[in-house]
Amino acid sequence: MPHKTKKPRPAPAAAKPTGARRAWLAAVAGVLLLATIGAWIWVEQDSGITLPSGHPPIPAATPAPSVPTPATQSAQLVDEATCNGCHQAQTKDWQGSHHQQAMKPATEGNVLGDFADVTFKGETETTRFFRKDGEYWVNTPGADGKPADFKVAYTFGFEPLQQYLLDFPDEQGRPGGRLQALGVAWDSRKHQWFQLMPGQRIDFKDELHWTRPAQNANFMCVECHTTGFKRNYDAKTDTFASHWNSLGVGCQACHGPASKHLEWAQKPDRNAAKGFDVPLQNASQSTIVETCARCHARRAPLGDGYQNQHRFMDDYLPSTLTRELYEIDGKIKDEVFEWGSFTQSKMFAKGVQCTDCHNPHSGELKAPGNGVCLQCHNTAGKAVRPQIDGKGLKAKNYDSPEHHHHQPGSAGAQCASCHMPGRYYMVNDYRHDHGFSLPNPAHARRIGAPDACLACHKDTPAKKISDQFRQWYSSELPAKANASSNPAPRYDDTLWKVRNGKPGASRALHLLLADPSLPAIRRATLLAELPSYPSRRSLELAALASKDADPQVRIAAINVLLPLANGPQQAMVLPTLLAQLLSDPIRAVRIAAAWQLMQLPPQARSGLDAALNKGLSEYEEVQNDLSERAEANLNLAMLYQRTNRPEKVEPALRAAIARNPAFLPATVTLIQWLEANGRQADARQLLDEALRQNPASGLLHYVEGLALIRQGQHAQALKELREAVRLAPDDDQFRYVLAIALHDGGDLDGASHELEALLQKHPANRAARLVLIDYLRESGQLQKVQQFTAELEQQNPDDPSLKRE
Repeated sequence: MPHKTKKPRPAPAAAKPTGARRAWLAAVAGVLLLATIGAWIWVEQDSGITLPSGHPPIPAATPAPSVPTPATQSAQLVDEATCNGCHQAQTKDWQGSHHQQAMKPATEGNVLGDFADVTFKGETETTRFFRKDGEYWVNTPGADGKPADFKVAYTFGFEPLQQYLLDFPDEQGRPGGRLQALGVAWDSRKHQWFQLMPGQRIDFKDELHWTRPAQNANFMCVECHTTGFKRNYDAKTDTFASHWNSLGVGCQACHGPASKHLEWAQKPDRNAAKGFDVPLQNASQSTIVETCARCHARRAPLGDGYQNQHRFMDDYLPSTLTRELYEIDGKIKDEVFEWGSFTQSKMFAKGVQCTDCHNPHSGELKAPGNGVCLQCHNTAGKAVRPQIDGKGLKAKNYDSPEHHHHQPGSAGAQCASCHMPGRYYMVNDYRHDHGFSLPNPAHARRIGAPDACLACHKDTPAKKISDQFRQWYSSELPAKANASSNPAPRYDDTLWKVRNGKPGASRALHLLLADPSLPAIRRATLLAELPSYPSRRSLELAALASKDADPQVRIAAINVLLPLANGPQQAMVLPTLLAQLLSDPIRAVRIAAAWQLMQLPPQARSGLDAALNKGLSEYEEVQNDLSERAEANLNLAMLYQRTNRPEKVEPALRAAIARNPAFLPATVTLIQWLEANGRQADARQLLDEALRQNPASGLLHYVEGLALIRQGQHAQALKELREAVRLAPDDDQFRYVLAIALHDGGDLDGASHELEALLQKHPANRAARLVLIDYLRESGQLQKVQQFTAELEQQNPDDPSLKRE
């Protein structure tokens, strides 16, 4: 049936990553948090197809300097050995710790691996480990796939594995200061070499190869293995002059520069805590936890290094509990470290901090086994520190079969086995979840979450485990959601409903966001889901959250205000809300607000030029500080386009491609920039070359499909769009646009089929549902119209689209 008058189509939900293997990009996935599939939406073109409008991505590295303080002489870093003069006990604890051995020169005694001319055959590459002139070397395929010799510069860690950083010259063989992390590591328990990413068949063409930006240690790793680290990247020469005060995580990494402390130490009335910008002795919970979070959180850097007197989010932007990083119930999934789990926990809410369980200098637990938990969870029902809220602690013997129902001394009798289930990372490194969750096998099965009981008893039928658990702990299970004793729904229940488009999703979402006891990181995570459930109440909750006490919540609110607001609200309400946040005390919040304000029409921003320009200048400064990354250069290009500096756009895009040719959003954006500026031949050449280099890229086939539509080659365009969907089946946007192209070509049934397939996988995709309803109505399938409309009403009865009729 031929297409009639075109209606505006809603933007599709954010595309989902394709392939779990990309999780190994670790911090790269968080760097600047640029929505890769959204890169083309900022260049307006007449493509011949009504494309989703979307909204510009918000870079995760969107920060600015903290509020200025009066100029004083800053404390300076000193020789770490000086500390031992007065702090022998702390130094003794620190010696031999993971912090102390985090990074060392590759010398005799530090290198644990076998370099006696040993060959390791991996899945795609062979690596030889040998000695030469007393130094440690490897022969392994380089960036061109050809075997070459590379010198081992440093060791990383010691137990349960040791990694190696290699000196990596540029393409001309000149030293450029780059340190790259080899993809083969030493198992210090089994005393053998092993591959860090088995099963992925990584070779020199892969973005995860040791020679690629994802394995650049200057950016990805070294900051948290040294003290006083600066990357010192030079964009003009594409080289590093990285510097550190000392190898390993030393005293000043946490306490800050100690020069003023040494001055105090010379005085007769000296105080051990004096002279530091942020004394850690008797510090608040937030100070302690944020100090650890710098390296124990999944976060994106907001510049080159950190300052101890800054708040955590002045220098970093932590990830929320995204589906790629965390399980539906908030447990660890990808390599996210501890902060994100811990800040969800009841322990954190009650005032527990890292140093209650861990010796801050050795990193070891303060008591062996269950003893560390029994500090608070004991027969006296008394917390280990008066600052911990002990209300709710039961006077009970938790270290007994009456509680854990397992043989004393067995794995099942350990608190951590049930309440801190972990995962292996880097093949052999087992790390515990720090959410201190309660197992519940029946509930976990229902929502598809992991469970400690089910994980340990894999050979026992799940129903039998659930029944036994219920028999033991029925009186201790959480109250049923929405019962009078527990009016707010569970977090995991709510997120499961919201992400799967279940009935009651919006109501549960709104109820939980209104719950003041909800942990901040969970609130930020749920706020990101609001655009799928637009309504007046959703906008109200986002507006309220923009004034939340927690900066992560404020940023999450900032990022959803624009997609939730209609035209009049964008003009009347958002400028006031966002303008207030331009003076936020936290760096990341200020710049997120500035970036969002730039997305509003110019007339809505009138009168805000000075504050807005300051925020955008801070944002630009951050991107320049991160200019070794392709993502930062793409962000700069988008900023230049937004701020009317077109002459800088193409150089920034080409810099992004030079930094990482595999970062295809930069290539796609350059293609569209060239087309928009009348350089179709250059754009065509660039796209052809990109497809030749990356034939399995769904994104490039998608872009090719759009280009063919603009050329009027509809049949060939559909072929390319179908190929994009085949290569990236979980990418909603590709299938969404394929459906639109089918419809515009007269294949209404084919379009509806694609949208139904999309909703089968992702029923919460509102944009696809609304377009499908229109197409079904157009084809006269009124029964299906009623079905999909009823489902929408069950998901979100206040959806504005339901009031159109």
